[in-house]
Amino acid sequence: MPVPLVIDTDTAQDDCVAILVGLLDPNADLKAITMVAGNVGFDRQVHNAWMTLNVAERLDLPVHLGCRRPLVREWVSAENVHGDGGGGLSIDETGLAPQEEHGVDTLIRLAAENPGELCIVAIGPLTNIAMAAIKDPAFVGNVKSLYIMGGSNNGRGNITAAGEFNFYVDPDAAKTVFAAGFADIVVIPWAPLTLNDATFSRDEIARLAAVDTPLSRFVVRVCEATLAFDESVGIAGSTHPDSLSVSLLLHPELVAAQAPYHVDVEADSELTRGYAAMSWGVHGLEPNATVVEAVDKQAFLDYLIGLFSTPTTPPRAFSPAL
Repeated sequence: MPVPLVIDTDTAQDDCVAILVGLLDPNADLKAITMVAGNVGFDRQVHNAWMTLNVAERLDLPVHLGCRRPLVREWVSAENVHGDGGGGLSIDETGLAPQEEHGVDTLIRLAAENPGELCIVAIGPLTNIAMAAIKDPAFVGNVKSLYIMGGSNNGRGNITAAGEFNFYVDPDAAKTVFAAGFADIVVIPWAPLTLNDATFSRDEIARLAAVDTPLSRFVVRVCEATLAFDESVGIAGSTHPDSLSVSLLLHPELVAAQAPYHVDVEADSELTRGYAAMSWGVHGLEPNATVVEAVDKQAFLDYLIGLFSTPTTPPRAFSPAL
């Protein structure tokens, strides 16, 4: 049976790739996309989501707008990393509109309609997830699994020395979510996991480009700015933690190593804001999450290339053309 899921996203670069995984994999029953403030301007994130749905011929999928800012802090952008997050592409949005229901209410409703079955993949700041947990006490118990792209496993950050972007943008939300009591949280950290196993070199991206479908051309295009930034700071390729997060939900056989941890997030210190303290079992703390430590990188890349070999005919033209 396909996995019922929602992708909670700040759509830019690899978020677009992650949405495509949820749309294309027959193991997935993607119910909706919920939008949260994160990578780039909120309206641009929505536009990037429309473009992603368009290239997959799935403009019918509901898009719900969630929180436009963190719980108590000002929004912080990653536009210096991702540019506009959509490779400079655009489509005509005439007739496209998000759903009226707020994204937080969508999460609550879909979890209640699918109790013990709905999975959520949160690949942006955790604002919407925290708000849902606060608004409806039943929400946490209704969710089967929550996959979180965020933090580093006692490693370096990517926006500050200590903080990974998603947790840094809304550390209060991240702290709330890890304390909420979800039955199954799986964390896909930026370091060392993404850097070791979900960073694709130019040669590996060339394999994807060689497929030469609208999907593969779109993916390569939206990742160009991030690839250039990553290389400028010494990362030898384009980072793909968001698409990895959806892929691991749908294909747990890709996991090579994982372990239970107690995860907490620093929300009080500006120096270490967003730092994920992941206790590996020797500090007397009860585990509240599974942290993925390694994946089969080659199998992950082969899986993506297979998905993006799928032929599609986008109903709306891209400008510039793909």
